[in-house]
Amino acid sequence: MHHLAFPLLAGLVLIALAFDFLNGLHDAANSIATVVSTKLLKPVTAVLFAASFNFAAYFLTITFPSLHKVAETIGKGLIDKDLVTPAVVFGALAGAMFWNVVTWLKGIPSSSSHALVGGIVGAGVAHAGFTGVQWTGLNKTLIAIVLSPVLGMVLSMLVMLLTSWLFARANSRTAERSFRSLHLVSSAAYSISHGLNDAQKTMGIITVLLFSTGTLKGEFAVPHWVAISCYVAMALGTMAGGWKIIETMGSRITKLSHHQGFSASLGGSIIVFSASLLGIPVSTTHTITGCVIGAGTARRTSAVRWGVAGNVVAAWVITIPASATVGALFYSLTRLF
Repeated sequence: MHHLAFPLLAGLVLIALAFDFLNGLHDAANSIATVVSTKLLKPVTAVLFAASFNFAAYFLTITFPSLHKVAETIGKGLIDKDLVTPAVVFGALAGAMFWNVVTWLKGIPSSSSHALVGGIVGAGVAHAGFTGVQWTGLNKTLIAIVLSPVLGMVLSMLVMLLTSWLFARANSRTAERSFRSLHLVSSAAYSISHGLNDAQKTMGIITVLLFSTGTLKGEFAVPHWVAISCYVAMALGTMAGGWKIIETMGSRITKLSHHQGFSASLGGSIIVFSASLLGIPVSTTHTITGCVIGAGTARRTSAVRWGVAGNVVAAWVITIPASATVGALFYSLTRLF
């Protein structure tokens, strides 16, 4: 157990909530890029729409408490929770926030989730070496980096093909009206899945911090006040928006129709909900990007701007190493004091 003065503990909790706010702002594009780019909703309406459904995930976890497995993976499944110190938590958050700010300013849809994973691992290794790494949890997270966008791309292509066959005999006006409604519903579902998976990552960090300082004892469980604070912070961040990333996701990778927007959002929500059930902190950014590419490719391969997609993938590859390095550096700075 590591003793920490209450003002410092409260400060670390606030930093964690600030990361959650930044996560919501950075990942606003995940939920609303398709509805904004297709002009289904106006930008201001879209962010309010996404923020509301991000927060709605809180009520889902009240009904199904088992959906909090992602928080357990972040809190004790990457680094041995008995080795986590307040300095490790600070390093992890600093590394993740630094990378989020850099990619947000550049308009690159990198993963807030994997920035946090990198920060945790980097600070944890700097503190206790590789012996503290929980390889089972880390490996399934690393595998999900590859699988989530690939599965999302394939699933969205299948949804496109299936719905094209189902609406083959419908006239264009009926099909357009139907896909507009379906697009709105699928976007709401994706916003809920995003809030469910992403807010839990900060819950895991705050909970392991409280255990490391002796504030919480017994079985690892997320306190009610931590859960609702994280959902509120993420919803507020989403309302702040992330317009550069929305542009990249919604129009620079490929131009979307309502049919494609529906297919991408539905494919993404299925992947993210499944990951949450399995306790995998999947990247909602990676997932929806793969889905957008899949929906674009189903129309024609040339519809996707592969140069832009390649830049996005390059950002994915360096996210964990970059945030891990920064996390380790910030952890090292705390040793000076």
